[in-house]
Amino acid sequence: MLHLISLSTTLFGTWLLMSGHYEPLILGFGVGSTLFTVIVVHRMDVVDHEGHPLHLSLRSLIYFPWLAWEIVKANIDVARAVLTPGSNAIQPNIMKVPTSQKSELGQVIYANSITLTPGTVTIDLVDGELEIHALTFAARDGLATGEMDRRASWLEGVG
Repeated sequence: MLHLISLSTTLFGTWLLMSGHYEPLILGFGVGSTLFTVIVVHRMDVVDHEGHPLHLSLRSLIYFPWLAWEIVKANIDVARAVLTPGSNAIQPNIMKVPTSQKSELGQVIYANSITLTPGTVTIDLVDGELEIHALTFAARDGLATGEMDRRASWLEGVG
């Protein structure tokens, strides 16, 4: 039931932001369409725990700003490596990194966080192990510290 209430709130909030209309009749149409949609998806049994992960809501307010800062720092590192003439900073390499997340959702969040960070791309995820392409040794060493893995596990609720 909590998922249905959260889904209704999210859908109506999105509808309200996109419509920009606050007249009573239009708001009524928005509430009606939101309720209709939630009833249909509930009867189709497509509302699941991972599709609308409420347990990540509060922790994501801390994780995503941290990830945004990591993306900014990685952008600077990649730009420095590319723009420094004659440097050997760009040395592509592939590495395997174990994951400590317990759910598939947690592992996908970790893998996508790596891919969002410039200079690294997640190539594969098999049996709790990620295969990563790193553009520089600095990017590889940054992953080897395990900080992103720990934070992704914390987001999931494991750590």
